[in-house]
Amino acid sequence: MGDRIDERALEEAVSFTSDLIRIDTTNRGGGDCRERPAAEYVAERLAEAGLEPVLLEKERGRTNVVARIAGTDPSADAVLVHGHLDVVPAEAADWSVHPFSGEVRDGVVWGRGAIDMKNMDAMVLATVRAWARAGTRPPHDVVLAFTADEEDQALAGAGYLADEHAALFEGCTVGIGESGAYTFHADGGLRLYPVGAGERGSAWVRLTARGTAGHGSKVNPRNAVTRLAAAVARIGDHQWPVRLTPTVRAALGRIAAVQEVETDLDDPGLDLDELLAKLGTAAALVAATVRNSANPTMLDAGYKINVVPGHAEAFVDGRTVPGGEEEFRATMDRLTGPGVEWEFYHAEPALQAPVDRPVFDRMRAALERFDPEGRVVPFCMSGGTDAKQFSRLGIAGYGFSPLRLPPGFDYQAFFHGVDEQVPVDALHFGVRVLDHFFMNDDLHHHCLEEA
Repeated sequence: MGDRIDERALEEAVSFTSDLIRIDTTNRGGGDCRERPAAEYVAERLAEAGLEPVLLEKERGRTNVVARIAGTDPSADAVLVHGHLDVVPAEAADWSVHPFSGEVRDGVVWGRGAIDMKNMDAMVLATVRAWARAGTRPPHDVVLAFTADEEDQALAGAGYLADEHAALFEGCTVGIGESGAYTFHADGGLRLYPVGAGERGSAWVRLTARGTAGHGSKVNPRNAVTRLAAAVARIGDHQWPVRLTPTVRAALGRIAAVQEVETDLDDPGLDLDELLAKLGTAAALVAATVRNSANPTMLDAGYKINVVPGHAEAFVDGRTVPGGEEEFRATMDRLTGPGVEWEFYHAEPALQAPVDRPVFDRMRAALERFDPEGRVVPFCMSGGTDAKQFSRLGIAGYGFSPLRLPPGFDYQAFFHGVDEQVPVDALHFGVRVLDHFFMNDDLHHHCLEEA
């Protein structure tokens, strides 16, 4: 392994992260983004490694990069690794360093995208370039996809690739992407590595209230703002029932086991809140995914203080557990009430991937190879990734962007947060783990077959 992952690969993981951060690919939504400079940077690094990257655009400047590395066994299942090139906005005045500086200081790379997810893009680039220098190939094809528009609706990114360029992903049965395989420091000094094996579905909703416009000084029983406000309050106050999906059950069982907490998830009298309390800080890995949710996030009504508008809108960030879509629809019908209509602004299905198959064992082995005291657990992501789009091609998606993080490093807080950063040695760890995962000879035959 030392012949593949050399010192240059470790240095490139850091420098590529810094370089990509300096390329401002802020996605403000509604098509307001330009990923092409970052895509061209990625394509150049791949071409230097002897690959033939393809640049693809649905819209001008919204560029995706796809490349395939041929494995040594053409009959083996291919593996997709995907990472997005866009980032969410950052207000420079709120940061300790400029969010697009890519500064490397005190053993840390700073800037927007350091965690979400230019770090993973850089680690993948460094890894495949190391293979090229060593003259080695993985035992199976590896398809690389660097995408646009993940931070909005993926219409110009993974959705476009899945819908119009499916042939590029032929043979892929498994995909790895963001938001998993990072160090979670649980109580008692326990180091957990949660690997994403599921995602709640996206159910973004637009509420529209209609009423009778009129003068603000007169009584108005058909006030659109009042109707909307009441619906928003009902949605915000609603307590969704617990729905334990297979991935969440597996997560609860494994986390309880490594912490030596006795539990019977089949007990009809199970008190979930009591179990979560026993799991301590590790409960944060599952607490947000045991039920559907709906959070009102935006309001838009009126244009003058003394005019009652005839129309008002609100937006709700809804998320659904696998199998929870019908419950979500019925609940929204009931909570919106008279005079308020609702529709999906954007919807994507919930995902689940097997945790009892060899591919998950390979992820565990790669992580524990470089942190023998770490314990790998499956978990369901509360939000979503490009894995939703690639699932349309029959690709089972896992959150696997490996990082070994120090105690006190709040990984989740840096997603879309201020002073986003990633430790240099975490990037080094990630490159080593990715190399071990892809080069493991046991991975390549039938990734999703039962063990």
